Amino acid sequence: MTSTAPRSDAPLAGVRVVDLSQGIAGPYCAMLLAQHGADVIKVEPPEGDWSRTLGARYGDQTAFSVVGNLGKRSIVLDLKRDEPDREILRRLAARADVFIEGFRPGVAARLGVDYAAIAALRPDVVYLSVSGFGQTGPERERPAMDPVLQAFTGMMHTNRGPDGVPHRVGTIVVDMGTALYCAQAVLAALYGRGQGGRGRFIDASLMTSAAGLGSVHMMAHYLEGGQMRPGRVPSGCYKTRDGYLQITVLRDDHFRALCGALERPELADDPRYATWEARGQQLEPLTALLAEALARRGCAEWMERLRAAGIMHERVNSYLDFLQHPHVEATGAVAWLEQPEVGKVPVPRVAGLPAPRPGEPAAPAPGLDQHRAEILRELQLDLGA
Repeated sequence: MTSTAPRSDAPLAGVRVVDLSQGIAGPYCAMLLAQHGADVIKVEPPEGDWSRTLGARYGDQTAFSVVGNLGKRSIVLDLKRDEPDREILRRLAARADVFIEGFRPGVAARLGVDYAAIAALRPDVVYLSVSGFGQTGPERERPAMDPVLQAFTGMMHTNRGPDGVPHRVGTIVVDMGTALYCAQAVLAALYGRGQGGRGRFIDASLMTSAAGLGSVHMMAHYLEGGQMRPGRVPSGCYKTRDGYLQITVLRDDHFRALCGALERPELADDPRYATWEARGQQLEPLTALLAEALARRGCAEWMERLRAAGIMHERVNSYLDFLQHPHVEATGAVAWLEQPEVGKVPVPRVAGLPAPRPGEPAAPAPGLDQHRAEILRELQLDLGA
């Protein structure tokens, strides 16, 4: 039997969460609540959360399912066909402080788990609904994943390669951003309820989260007639002899220092590049000149020179490079946890919490239906149910 004893520093100890969401956005939100001490029960269909099928599989886990479900307990319930399973869910919902679902609009009502149904069982419930486009509007029933919302909200439009073609951000930034927005909304609702307020329905969508992540660029594009002026010139990724460097220049004096480090001091005196406004007008030729200079040496030598000149920069690391960096180890930014069937995996720390330790409830991601007997016992139901 898995221990559910909370850590002494867990502020959500005693909070019960029922998580019906799948994928990453809703599950990662619920995972954050679990890391803060909440008892999160992951309710999965018989085939399991579809995140268990994304990418390379390790038993019934993938990187997606591990990241999204650390610290939870899993039970399989067939809500489409099995009335006894629906009764189990009703009993779970009746004692839940937070209820999370990630269905397309209308599906929760058909399954009998919409806000009205759950609030009838637990009037002060904080109910979070996570969807692609929200609960209303002409696009509400469209299925949506991270790349679709990057395209829809303008995020992909601003992320163009040298060839001018829009590209998606490689990480699932919309899903993860949605999870963070949802977690803060749930925590605020729990705080309000604790101050004598009531439960509430939270309508969250990948669309509004992607828009929020792009707030600055969205506003600037609107104010500037659709073409945002660059805020930092130069700022970009440049090829060196043995890798790539990201270099960012904030002020004119930084540009002068950069030219000195690159052994091209004459560029700083060239009126075409002397000011931020001027460099913005001559971005293409300036980029070509910087690229030519940086290609002459390797990353390590340039980093030494740029550090001495006070220029913000960094080598473009792979994830494996990052994990092996001495600073990451020194700061404890990543914990290494054993996961059943998967092995030792890196888990970034959650802000405000110590890294989970092996053996703690917050450390492992559950196998499919792993905690069924345990959960039924807590509900005082027949284990054969």
